[in-house]
Amino acid sequence: MANNMLPVAMSNRHLHLSEEDINVLFGKGYQLTTFKDLSQPGQYATNEKVDVVGPKGTLKGVRVLGPARKQTQIEISLTDSFVLGIKPPVRDSGDLAGSPGVKIVGPNGEVELSEGVIIASRHIHMHTDDAAKFNVIDKEKVSIRTSGDRAVVFENVLVRVHPTYALEMHVDMDEGNGAGIKNGDMVELVKA
Repeated sequence: MANNMLPVAMSNRHLHLSEEDINVLFGKGYQLTTFKDLSQPGQYATNEKVDVVGPKGTLKGVRVLGPARKQTQIEISLTDSFVLGIKPPVRDSGDLAGSPGVKIVGPNGEVELSEGVIIASRHIHMHTDDAAKFNVIDKEKVSIRTSGDRAVVFENVLVRVHPTYALEMHVDMDEGNGAGIKNGDMVELVKA
C-alpha cells in the first residue's frame, strides 16, 4: 500500500487570465506579482484578486494564478456555481468550449466572458518518473482512496503526466471538505 501513496491538495476557486484580459482588468502592460509559488513548477498564486459576477451573485476577491494563459479560465466549486447562478460543466483544464461565461471586475476595468467557467475535474499531476512508478499513463483514469472518519473513494481521477509536473492530486474545496481531507494528506492510488 505504501508504494501507491501520494499527497493531495485542495484547490480553492481561482482564475487564470489571458494577457489581453490582464491588460483590461489591471492596466496596459501590467505584470502579475507573486504571492507564493504553487506545488507545480512555474505556477504561482498572485497578489492580484478580482470579483467574478454571475446572474445571481458575486464571488469577491477571487485569486488570480500565474503565469498568463492563452485563454481566461475560471475554476470554481459546485457551491460557488449556486452563488453565481450558473451551471458550469465538470471539465479538464483548458476544455472550455460551451461552458458558461461571467463578468470579471478588476481595479482598472471589466471583462465579459462568453465562456470559460468550469468545475475542474479531479486530477493527479505526475512527473514521468512517477507515472512509471505508479504504472499509469497520461490521460488514464484511476481511483483514489482516502482514509479517516469520512474516507471515500474518488472515481474517474484523471492522470496528467508531464516531465515538469510535481506529484500531487487536486480536488476542489467541496470534494476535499466532504471527504474530511486537508492539504498534504496522503491518499492511495487504486488501479481499476
